Amino acid sequence: MAYPFPLLAGLLVAAVVAGGLLWPPLWWLLVIVLPLVALGVRDLLQTRHAVLRNFPLVGIGRYALEAIRPELNQYFIESEQDGRPLNREQRSIVYQRSKDVLQTLPFGTQLDVDVIGYEWINHSLAARPPAEPPRIVFGEGRCERPYAAALLNVSAMSYGSLSGAAIRALNGGAALGGFAHNTGEGSISDHHRQGGDLVWQLGTAYFGCRDADGRFDPDRFAERAREDTVRMIEVKLSQGAKPGHGGILPAVKITPEIAEIRGVRMGQDVLSPPTHSAFDSPVGLLEFVDRLRELAGGKPVGFKLCVGDPAELLAICRAMHETGRRPDFITVDGGEGGTGAAPLEFSNRVGTPLADGLALVRNALVGFGLRDDVRLIAAGKVITGFDMVRAFALGADTCNAARGFMLALGCIQARRCNSNHCPVGVATTNPRLERGLVVTDKKVRVANWQRHTVHACMELLGAAGLGHPSEVEPAHVHRRVALDTVRSLDELVEWLEPGELADGRTSRPRWQGWLDRARPDRFGRSGAAMAAVG
Repeated sequence: MAYPFPLLAGLLVAAVVAGGLLWPPLWWLLVIVLPLVALGVRDLLQTRHAVLRNFPLVGIGRYALEAIRPELNQYFIESEQDGRPLNREQRSIVYQRSKDVLQTLPFGTQLDVDVIGYEWINHSLAARPPAEPPRIVFGEGRCERPYAAALLNVSAMSYGSLSGAAIRALNGGAALGGFAHNTGEGSISDHHRQGGDLVWQLGTAYFGCRDADGRFDPDRFAERAREDTVRMIEVKLSQGAKPGHGGILPAVKITPEIAEIRGVRMGQDVLSPPTHSAFDSPVGLLEFVDRLRELAGGKPVGFKLCVGDPAELLAICRAMHETGRRPDFITVDGGEGGTGAAPLEFSNRVGTPLADGLALVRNALVGFGLRDDVRLIAAGKVITGFDMVRAFALGADTCNAARGFMLALGCIQARRCNSNHCPVGVATTNPRLERGLVVTDKKVRVANWQRHTVHACMELLGAAGLGHPSEVEPAHVHRRVALDTVRSLDELVEWLEPGELADGRTSRPRWQGWLDRARPDRFGRSGAAMAAVG
């Protein structure tokens, strides 16, 4: 907990001076106390380190411990399973890039290349300098107001889950770097209006556009969706960290401002419903997307999901094929995605990981002849330029990141997000802790990390002789699957041919089984279908 250090320091100095006047031997304490006071005041007033700003003197211990290990030049092979934090290599990359410091390492490869699961991209003898990062257009030919997006953008993180200062820094960084900032399902606040482009996410609770009963209100939606800073709309069907559960905002994090923005009550947890009330079928989803596009004045509209039952994914694609309706984009979130609060089992054991989910969505769109009509966004532990390249190889057009931007804000992975005690002011609504995050400093770090990561991605493409993300193919990325066996993603994934699912029949047994259960008129399995597969 932060404390009133200037007052405490002032009283301490006054006591020592007064004691020295009464008893001269106390003067020697000034030699110790005054330097500590000066150091504490310096910590309190500096703007680069949130831990020191919130915890003067005490916070020095963290940096002292960090200094005795080679933090930025070591990599420990750590499991990424079961929700464990990012490994040191990933953290180091973010810290270096956000602080705009030296980004080269001595002594060559920092990884054990013989480890099963190790991945790489092969270079070309016709390598080229990195090309200028392209903008990817969303809604072209369908929307009155299409949007040209950056290759890497801020993934969905709500105000309430994050502090107002964190949201201002993210949006300010987006404005500096020319990339988009997804609001998360917590709606749009004044903290989001720092000049950055917004993707407004609608969750199942319709925060910011709900009526008194918690249902979708088209008039309230249209009013906000037509704001100039809102560039796209994203309907959240499910998220990787807790798919099938609905959002959670603990009561301890709710302020009067958040309660007003979301239209909820103070003093109780805010639990979003697990499903939408505005539609209940794939056809209904597409009709809702078209309705939102019209209400938003012709802005691109898509949806986000963590892939669950493949039959439901195919049902959505079949509905697109049969009705002619299209979302402008689909955001694929991995089951390894992060969150501020989720039940343990949902975080660890529910939802398809990003690589598998992205390949399924790409295949489904290709199989129904829809791939050219729908953009794909990859979200789920996208931290490095190589993560972006892998996502492009699996079908993504652009990427979203959350953890990387949080680390750029100063997150130290204290993992207190759901308690409102985040020590660096990122994931808290406690004003005493939030003050540690200085927006003017952190928004620059946000922009730095995005710029350097995109540049690293383009450098990797150049090394492979490629000039555009769309040129990356599954055959470019390789994975060690055994000590003596290497396979490319082209070999590891069963890739479908264009249009082969369109007539409802395929020679691939697994896909045919999913097609047989794909119903455009409903989500989920009927009792008869459950009995048939049981």
